[in-house]
Amino acid sequence: MHEIHILEGVNTTDLWPNDPREPATPPATAARFAAAAPRLARYYAAERLGADFTRRVPGTYLPMAAWLARRRAQRPGGRALLLGLNGSQGSGKSTLAGLLCILLRAVFGLRVVALSLDDFYLTRAERHALAKTTHPLFITRGPPGTHDTTLARDTLAALSQSTSATVAVPRFDKATDDRAPRPAWREVTTPLDIIIFEGWCVGARPQPPRQLQNPINQLEREQDPAGVWRRTANACLADDYRALFAGIEILMMLKAPHWRQVYAWRSLQERKLRERAATGMDASALRRFVMHYERLTRHQLAEMPRRADALLRLDGTHQIAEVVVRGGQDPA
Repeated sequence: MHEIHILEGVNTTDLWPNDPREPATPPATAARFAAAAPRLARYYAAERLGADFTRRVPGTYLPMAAWLARRRAQRPGGRALLLGLNGSQGSGKSTLAGLLCILLRAVFGLRVVALSLDDFYLTRAERHALAKTTHPLFITRGPPGTHDTTLARDTLAALSQSTSATVAVPRFDKATDDRAPRPAWREVTTPLDIIIFEGWCVGARPQPPRQLQNPINQLEREQDPAGVWRRTANACLADDYRALFAGIEILMMLKAPHWRQVYAWRSLQERKLRERAATGMDASALRRFVMHYERLTRHQLAEMPRRADALLRLDGTHQIAEVVVRGGQDPA
């Protein structure tokens, strides 16, 4: 299997496998990228992206989009290519998905949609029922077992079709902690070229049973001493979620340096939320909340980098420190 390791700052226009006989950014691509500048500027402003991020777009994210466009061109058949984008809380996966949509549409002329695993949470009533029948911790959305994997699988299948259709994509309203009513769902027209499916546990694999024996944090020690919650979530990951993730053709991971950094990023997200909407969790509530995610996040940080098709190692400032690309066609 072909593998490329490149440190950020070293020939950043060649971060992704390409034909060395061609310019890293062909003139036509450069022209379309320049024409997309106003649209990109609006996105940078809406996402509050600073100069440290935006200056890397031509040399890092544009080649990334070009790589995805080539992978789509290499793929036979008319069905959409499914990109799974994994990243811990606060890693920037939603921002990256939005940026790739703009680049793939405006620069490469592809039909692209991004959707989030978050939009497939079970309804509040369904999670209440699960909390009563299985374990109280399932009232909190996020861990495996709290998503409607059948709805997600059916939606992805509908979006992947090669014929023309209108597909309703669910939307979860985090303000009400419930699925939005059907009239508020997004409608997407097929066929598509690329589907970006992002989420904190997209592509995750279950833990070995021996790793489930002991609690790893205060939440598990106090609320799940017998391991019912974590074993049930792990069983869901091995079954329903495995079926959901089976269609992923490219798995891309935004890898945080370590768990402590994940918590710091999530804290930053919460602070920004309080600044924007005057609402959010205090430090104590946030610590308890992220404990729901700690076990699987630690497992992914240890296990997924060895198998991700594209691994983006992040530093503490959200910038890409290293890229590892596996698979696909080797450079000529």
